[in-house]
Amino acid sequence: MTFSPDSTRQDLLKKFLSQDRSVKIESVRIEQAWLSAQAHQQYPAPVTALLGELVAASTLLAANLKFDGSLLLQLQGDGAIALMVVECRADLSIRATVKMRERPLPLVHDLQSMLNPGGTAKFIVVLDPPKHTPGRQAYQGIVPLEGDTIAQALEQYMLRSEQLHTRIWLAADALHCTGLLIQRLPLQGGSQQAELDAADESWNRIQHLAQTLTTLEMLGTDQDTLLHRLFWEETLHVFEPTTITWKCSCTQERVADMLKMLGKAEVDDILKEQGKVEVACEFCGLPYVFDALDTEALFQKATVLGSKSVH
Repeated sequence: MTFSPDSTRQDLLKKFLSQDRSVKIESVRIEQAWLSAQAHQQYPAPVTALLGELVAASTLLAANLKFDGSLLLQLQGDGAIALMVVECRADLSIRATVKMRERPLPLVHDLQSMLNPGGTAKFIVVLDPPKHTPGRQAYQGIVPLEGDTIAQALEQYMLRSEQLHTRIWLAADALHCTGLLIQRLPLQGGSQQAELDAADESWNRIQHLAQTLTTLEMLGTDQDTLLHRLFWEETLHVFEPTTITWKCSCTQERVADMLKMLGKAEVDDILKEQGKVEVACEFCGLPYVFDALDTEALFQKATVLGSKSVH
């Protein structure tokens, strides 16, 4: 199969099916959106790499959402990393954050050492429908954090929760996050033995090809070159690629509403002490700055609206 190089170097998720439609293949490579995710955050390199792997994983899984909602992957641990969260919406817009404890990172920078030294860490998957969906109720799956890598943890989760055989390869650094997913799809009822045998052969062959991947190869090779190296002899059904973007839901207006909730007296105290009020988004770290004129206008507006509501 021929893969055409992407001259625009967009952040893309690409999807394929094996010729017999029994194996799904997904590939992702994220650069610009990943740099945007880090623009206002400073994490140690091992934490950045781990978060990048979770970002890549979230896009691979969210690409299969059957509703216009969000997928959240959350690692909650008792180690130097207290919380790691990635949200990926159905349009493959992402946001991500990490909460660290005030303690040094362990000498070993694997998943278990950084998140689960006490053995209590959890891996949480949330499927969150759109807010205005009738009868809206989020699905939440919580399992112990198992495996030495995020890929292994996700493979175990997919096998337990979806009963789907899934293999995942992830790699990330400060410049790129990448991933490859292959998944064996269930056959229709009444399949003939020949179809079952063919599906077994497809799964074993594609799995064998994919497991030659290395971290260095994933980080240092563009998406189409990598896919060509792996699957150039395969006949694959190709789907339209999807662009991945960075998008946090924080806004100046939301931060202003939070300052109103603090109250004028507390905001004035901050102004007297610091000369400005600076608030960073808890999720993406983007700073919002309000000076004395901004806050005065903010509370004057709130007072006017409040007096109108009385009448």
